[in-house]
Amino acid sequence: MSIEQEVRLAKQGDREAFIRLMRQIEQGLYNTARAMVKKDEDIADALQETILKAYKSLDTLREPGFFKTWVYRILINECNSILKRRSRSVTMEALPETQDTSDNMASVELRMAVDKLEDQQRIVVVLYYYQDMPLKQVADMLQISESAVKTRLYRARKTLFAARRPSILSLAAS
Repeated sequence: MSIEQEVRLAKQGDREAFIRLMRQIEQGLYNTARAMVKKDEDIADALQETILKAYKSLDTLREPGFFKTWVYRILINECNSILKRRSRSVTMEALPETQDTSDNMASVELRMAVDKLEDQQRIVVVLYYYQDMPLKQVADMLQISESAVKTRLYRARKTLFAARRPSILSLAAS
């Protein structure tokens, strides 16, 4: 059954259809929330509020094909609210476990570097690269222009490359 059909059923009151929809996107929602707020309790709060708000306001969704974008927008708003409540004081904690359990060191180093990016750059990187969303969808979700998304991606890549460069040079100097 397609997402559009599931959304129509959910809008008609089918709770199981809503649950199936949320299960399809739950891992992506979790990863996005984790990238934004980092703390487990904040992630749980953001996800819970997102699901509750999506369920309560499902009837306001005009185009069933945009369900995923709509729910991600709710999540991003919730994460931003949590960050504002925290007064933007972000502490570095231990890196949360990644989905990929392989011992690929480069992947772990990349994830650590992404987690150190500024909030605006990190969320764009997570949505574009980790959630495989097109530029237009990322722009719509963040309510910015596509060129702003491209700029943030460019700056993030530049920062990530600069972060990797010293380790390469130090190896060459050894």
